[in-house]
Amino acid sequence: MTVIEDVFSSKGRMKILKVLADVGGLNVSEIARRAGLNYATTNQHLQVLESHGLVKHKKFGRVRIFRLNEENPAARMIRELIESWEQTK
Repeated sequence: MTVIEDVFSSKGRMKILKVLADVGGLNVSEIARRAGLNYATTNQHLQVLESHGLVKHKKFGRVRIFRLNEENPAARMIRELIESWEQTK
């Protein structure tokens, strides 16, 4: 079960979710670059987000492409929240 505090309490996780909501699927290095985080931190945050079912990945050889898990209602709501928030600026 996803504990909302686990997701929203981390600025890094929120940056990653915003990047994935804005762009779609990316590899870890590109997510790290766009979120302004280092690779190891990004990888750890992605593991947490994946364990909560908010993101998923596909492997293409050694490359993992991460995207929001649109099958998860919580991930869809987070994407909608980010999109709505961005529209209010």
